[in-house]
Amino acid sequence: MIDTYLVPANTRVTAKGDGPAIDISGAVHRVFLLHLEIQNIIEQESLDISVFGSIGEPAGWETKPLVSFPQKFYRGQHPLLLDLSTRPDIVMIRAHWEVNRWGRGTETPMFEFHVQVKEIPAEVFHEAIAEAKSLA
Repeated sequence: MIDTYLVPANTRVTAKGDGPAIDISGAVHRVFLLHLEIQNIIEQESLDISVFGSIGEPAGWETKPLVSFPQKFYRGQHPLLLDLSTRPDIVMIRAHWEVNRWGRGTETPMFEFHVQVKEIPAEVFHEAIAEAKSLA
């Protein structure tokens, strides 16, 4: 089971960047829960985080993200589901972030955050789908 960080805990950024590449080739179910936690920010700034996939070298990284968090402006915790069950060709994933700042004061943005990725066991995923369908 995969349980690691796409962006390590307490990462502080002031410019756009990429997290480390994470090998997901050993994932059994290929459905993941992404958990973004923003611990620290300054006012009047935004954070955009996307997750990109790779089918391996030498193909490199895809140009379109697999999934993106909605744009963030405040501290908080934000979950997002990444379902790669229909993409068995993806063997690596990584996070990419963009930061923006406007208004008074320094022009340099600052965010402190992390993104955790956990593989969801198949039985838990199927139970959640069944429950959601029963409530619909």
